[in-house]
Amino acid sequence: MNDVKQRIDFLRQLINRCNHEYYVENAPTISDYDFDMYMHELEALEREHPELDDPLSPTHRVGSDISEGFDQVPHIYRMLSLANTYSMDDVDRWVSRMLEALPGQQVVIDGELKFDGTGISLIYEHGRLLRAVTRGDGEKGDVVTDNVKTIRSIPLQLTGSGWPDFFEIRGEIVLPFKSFDRLNAERQYNEEPLFANPRNAAAGTLKLLNPAEVSRRGLDAYFYYLLGDNLPYDNHYDNMMAARSWGFKVSSAMTRMTSLEQVDEFIRHWDTARRELPVATDGLVFKVDNLQQQLNLDFTAKSPRWAVAYKFPAERALTRLLSVSFDVGRTGVITPVANLDPVLLSGTVVKRASLHNEDIVRSLDIHVDDMVYVEKGGEIIPKITGVDVSKRLPGSEPLPFVTHCPVCGTPLMRIEGEAAWVCPNKYGCPPQIIGRIEHFVGRRMMNIDGIGEETAAALFNAGLVANYSDLYDLTVSDLLTLDGFAQRSAERVVAGIADSRQVPFERVVFALSIPNVGETTARKIARAVGNIDELMTWSAERLATIEDVGPIIAQSIVDFFANEVNRSNVERLRAAGVKMAVDAPATPAVDTLGGKAFVISGVFVHNSRDRYKELIEQHGGRNVGSISSKTDYVLAGANMGPAKLEKATKLGIPIIDEDTFLAMIATTSDKDPEPAGIPSLFD
Repeated sequence: MNDVKQRIDFLRQLINRCNHEYYVENAPTISDYDFDMYMHELEALEREHPELDDPLSPTHRVGSDISEGFDQVPHIYRMLSLANTYSMDDVDRWVSRMLEALPGQQVVIDGELKFDGTGISLIYEHGRLLRAVTRGDGEKGDVVTDNVKTIRSIPLQLTGSGWPDFFEIRGEIVLPFKSFDRLNAERQYNEEPLFANPRNAAAGTLKLLNPAEVSRRGLDAYFYYLLGDNLPYDNHYDNMMAARSWGFKVSSAMTRMTSLEQVDEFIRHWDTARRELPVATDGLVFKVDNLQQQLNLDFTAKSPRWAVAYKFPAERALTRLLSVSFDVGRTGVITPVANLDPVLLSGTVVKRASLHNEDIVRSLDIHVDDMVYVEKGGEIIPKITGVDVSKRLPGSEPLPFVTHCPVCGTPLMRIEGEAAWVCPNKYGCPPQIIGRIEHFVGRRMMNIDGIGEETAAALFNAGLVANYSDLYDLTVSDLLTLDGFAQRSAERVVAGIADSRQVPFERVVFALSIPNVGETTARKIARAVGNIDELMTWSAERLATIEDVGPIIAQSIVDFFANEVNRSNVERLRAAGVKMAVDAPATPAVDTLGGKAFVISGVFVHNSRDRYKELIEQHGGRNVGSISSKTDYVLAGANMGPAKLEKATKLGIPIIDEDTFLAMIATTSDKDPEPAGIPSLFD
């Protein structure tokens, strides 16, 4: 056993070091393949020896599928905002005030980048991450430790030496441009509302209840302030350099300055250089370096006197609106798109900008041929922010919004409670049909290679495919009639269609294009219902008991299968050999639990939540996501969610603790040793 523990400890240290080299230093020393092999080995050893599990193991960074919401705790030190300035003169005046307030003393100013994300406070005890808390209202915030653990640039266990036994470090959770573009491309493809900028995306991601989804989105973090009673140095700069040596990502832009000229040059440099950074910044921050001087300068009611933020002015351009086109999406939503006289903005040429919906068009009072102001939200997404009315042409008319589908001519309908207009001709409107075909063949759906947007349109226009179930009737000869197809490319598509018959049922559900059902929701629905016949017959009320499926999604599913076209497509897919049920689970080792349904809630001592889920399935039970009248037991740990407690009590469902559960399955050997308690300021 000692050999196993030593190997696990070695692998954890190695993987943590490799994560730091890759995500913080941007200088990996091993290949992705070797990294994956080490990770797989560690995962296997931890599965075989659950008694050696550690919640801070790098294998847990992907997050579990369940999180119970967020508790709130008070901050040790208030998280105040900074006073803002918008000109170099304002910054110079602030520096002069610092000099006047500290007469006869040498004043060093630290210049830093102001990252555009969401603030976070991390608590470390004995070198291990203990708590992660959002800024909240400055006095208290939400505990988001499980989500923060998925961010690979954040150390779970500190490296180096010299760190205090207990300290707080503050930083900014950000979504890099690359991850932001990927996320918005996915949302646009699924016709979900786009994030306006990386800041909103980072804040929204950090508050998701599914740590696995948080992990997938690719958050990053930069740190900028250290707090505690026993910090290694008496100045801010050296403390942050120490934090860097412990594994934290501290920006290399941080600079010490001793004159107004240096401060002004710092501003001029980063006003341009920031555009080359991989993450969004909205300004700079200047701080008095010496900690004793910070204490002497003190705080106002809202912000520290010893720091100030300089905000970069938003870059915008004036250009002419040439026309507006109306795009029809896969779900029929009509999106107005402004076609602009090309203009250079933040280093790129902008020709088009989404106007989102009719309400936005009306609020801007846009007329045909107007000169419009264009900005980049978060310096990424072009948006029209205003109109120069003084340049409006005489006799110009307000921009008309279409009343009929621009493709099929069907009168549009307004979605109740929303701003979007929709073409209701779901099964006769070509862009919607083509969009569903393109969605069906996508990599995360049926993964049929060789069919993109153009090919899907060509197949439809040639009369070869009228809906996605027709794909399974395609032959090589059919494809050879289309431009761009040769024998080998046609054979590859037909082979891809054949291979798609083995795609798991969870992905088939996502591929069907059920309104409001995304990838994660489709997976949870499939696992809950088991097969397509159950899915087509469940009521909206019953569907709403599935985790993450509320009344709107449940009704969308019911309405989808109430349509004969969709039911016919399902039957044709079934006849073609597409999987219409989840793969049969492995036979449980014993059937102690006899198919009983369990809901797990709270924090446990003997085993992790995931381990209890495994034990339930291994002993013949079922894991369900939410409490209903069909739930047999609630397995409850500490801090059980109050809503679940209330519902279980109301329905009379037995609530058992982990000792009772372990007695039920008669296997106390699965217990992990109870960890030595780590004292916490919040306990």
